[in-house]
Amino acid sequence: MGGDNAPRSVVRGANIARKRFPNVDFLLYGDQAKLGLMLKRLPKLRRVSTIMHAPDRVGDDEKPAQALRGGRNSSMRLAIDAVRDGKAEGVVSAGNTGALMAMAKVVLRTLPGIDRPAMASFFPTMKGESVMLDLGANIECSAENLVQFAVMGELFARMVLGSLKPTVGLLNVGSEDVKGHEELRQAAAMLREGKYPIQFHGFIEGNDIAAGTVDVVVADGFSGNVALKSAEGTARLVSEFLRETFKSSILARIGYLFARFALRKLRVRLDPRRYNGAVFLGLNGIVVKSHGGTDALGFSTAIGVAVDMAQHGFIASMKREFERVATPLAVPGAAPAVAAEPKQAAAG
Repeated sequence: MGGDNAPRSVVRGANIARKRFPNVDFLLYGDQAKLGLMLKRLPKLRRVSTIMHAPDRVGDDEKPAQALRGGRNSSMRLAIDAVRDGKAEGVVSAGNTGALMAMAKVVLRTLPGIDRPAMASFFPTMKGESVMLDLGANIECSAENLVQFAVMGELFARMVLGSLKPTVGLLNVGSEDVKGHEELRQAAAMLREGKYPIQFHGFIEGNDIAAGTVDVVVADGFSGNVALKSAEGTARLVSEFLRETFKSSILARIGYLFARFALRKLRVRLDPRRYNGAVFLGLNGIVVKSHGGTDALGFSTAIGVAVDMAQHGFIASMKREFERVATPLAVPGAAPAVAAEPKQAAAG
């Protein structure tokens, strides 16, 4: 029941994903009456779906602690419980980001050697695609957190993007070793020691993200979220400028007729729905956060991320990889079904 256009965008998104993944079943958590009416109009989806009634929902303005205390019977919590209990391979939600992270961390817990989960997603670059994390789950991070993000991101790039030897960079205000705050410099020093099985490039700047300088961009949640939203806004700005330019004169309109096929290709490449679906890395289960304002196509992309991870045994592979690096990463003290949580708007 999460998202600006829920539950319609969720159900229709599942219907789109059904065509791409005919071997997947869906558990739809939410209002049984509403979901039942929608499935009557989609008989093919109804055959591979089960409605799991949830009497409550998490509001978009609920704080994580509030959602944890009062949301045990919410669609979000019950969907996450399904992953913990082995009823589903993963959960996809467009709901309250903070509540989703808090619930998932409490219910699923983190993998050994991981102190905090990180939100990661794909990012289009001049060289293809890269992985960027954290995108907002952790506003303040220690050096150890950043190192853990680097290792998780490198594993994600290898297993999901198929990069053979992905390079990792720390997002900073400059590439010089003396730049940045203390946590960044400490993290860089730890990664340069060679204890971790990754190719550390060093510091990168904001312009390196789109250039594809590295395969994995590591940042604290504040910087990563600002970079992501800035890139999304820039893409919309460029699209609007192009639209205005081609309407500016008769010659421009004629030029559009010749360039329209290339422009359509550009529009597809920049479409944020193609990259929708941020993964909470570091949890003992697959949790994918869809953008709250996306439509059915965007939500289907997020479902696709969860299905791809499940089919490739991502969590099992992560566990095996972290067993090899558990000691240096440790911080002191410290047929598959996909559950779709079909209305609270996403935070951010």
